[in-house]
Amino acid sequence: MGVHDAPQWLLSAFQRSARGAGATAPDEQIRDVGQVLVDRWSEPGREFHNLKHLVDVLVRVDELAEETHEPDLVRLAAWYHGVVFDSAGSKSYANKGGEDEAASAGFARSELVGLGVPDERAERVHDLVVALVRHSPDPNDFDCAVLCDADLAMLAAEPQRYKAYLHDVRAEYAHLPVEDYVRARIRILKKLLARPTLFSSPLGAAWEEPARQNVSAELQRLEKEQAKFEAQLADEAPQQTATGS
Repeated sequence: MGVHDAPQWLLSAFQRSARGAGATAPDEQIRDVGQVLVDRWSEPGREFHNLKHLVDVLVRVDELAEETHEPDLVRLAAWYHGVVFDSAGSKSYANKGGEDEAASAGFARSELVGLGVPDERAERVHDLVVALVRHSPDPNDFDCAVLCDADLAMLAAEPQRYKAYLHDVRAEYAHLPVEDYVRARIRILKKLLARPTLFSSPLGAAWEEPARQNVSAELQRLEKEQAKFEAQLADEAPQQTATGS
């Protein structure tokens, strides 16, 4: 999903959320900012963290919106949460991938203030985006819980869609050697499974079981793949010693 096939409702949705947050700028200026965001989410190299992912998160936020106090602020945080992105090799996929939540949060605050959103509300959007670094919201912060759950909701997708998600993530980090990618992915999956819960909002709790099933199955598959790599290295080591290489 790119710039030219963005849903028609997307820019109108951004405008409504900005107005709901208190934006006072003219409609054209708000839509121009929304178009810049669409363009950013459509940049080359975004195989998963792209416009489709943005739409998916916005849809999930709407599913959970009744649990939020400030749904428009949560939606704006979704718009900005991955707007600064770079999957280049200088990034460590196992730690933070290509998303730069801190830079995205600062970008959000600056742009929203520029649209006339009150400072305290722009700051709240900033803080919501930053919270996605750890995906460990305060259970009493329902807005943050909903945003985190919406961002992780893909983990609970039905099997074929989860498979497509895995394909897109791997394509996004195609520059990583397969062994490095598998090791990094295993670390991420183990961290996820070690959490007491993956989802924090009451409605999001329904995604817990399917998400754990998907993550556990993927982890099992990748651990088998890693074992093959290690066995292959063990087989090659004696040969290298024998040849003196």
